[in-house]
Amino acid sequence: MREHAVLYQAAAYCLSYPDDDFHVRLPLLRRAAPELGEFLDHAAGQPPQDLAAHYVQVFDFKNRHSLYLSWWRDGDTRRRGMSLVRFKEVYREHGLEFTGEELPDFLPVALEFAARTGHRGLLDEHRGGLELLRIALTDFGTPYATVLEAVCATLPGPSPKDRAEALALARSGPPREEVGLEPFGAIGLEPIAVIGDRS
Repeated sequence: MREHAVLYQAAAYCLSYPDDDFHVRLPLLRRAAPELGEFLDHAAGQPPQDLAAHYVQVFDFKNRHSLYLSWWRDGDTRRRGMSLVRFKEVYREHGLEFTGEELPDFLPVALEFAARTGHRGLLDEHRGGLELLRIALTDFGTPYATVLEAVCATLPGPSPKDRAEALALARSGPPREEVGLEPFGAIGLEPIAVIGDRS
């Protein structure tokens, strides 16, 4: 999994709100992650305010473009609470405490976690949701789709060919343990940074 660490970190930056830091990092991202070249070329060619407006248009107004992984499996149901707890528990098992302002299933945070730890399990568990997001972004015609394509290409097995296959994958998913998770308290571990914090 470590061979994809740079790609995952770069994808985390690309899928976060494109603030001033993102634009400063563009040359480094282009050198480090050639797989993301199509999106990064697009981003470099846009005035910063236009790229920011496009990000808001793509991700802030459409649930079907949700960057929150558990939404794809659980929607806005009570079950989603346990899914969010699971993200925090996995972070904690790897010595990290989630303290960000986003929800713990925010895709850029999950990508950063995979980059920092080499643990890709959360991405594998939510492969169906990632593929549905990839298809939705492709249908929408946004360059952000190429970032999802690069991430999905690192996951085991072929990508679903269409929405029906991706839906079936999202519904089934790998088995999950949903009992026996202890409650969380701050225990002073290094926090996972919230990438693209808009505050």
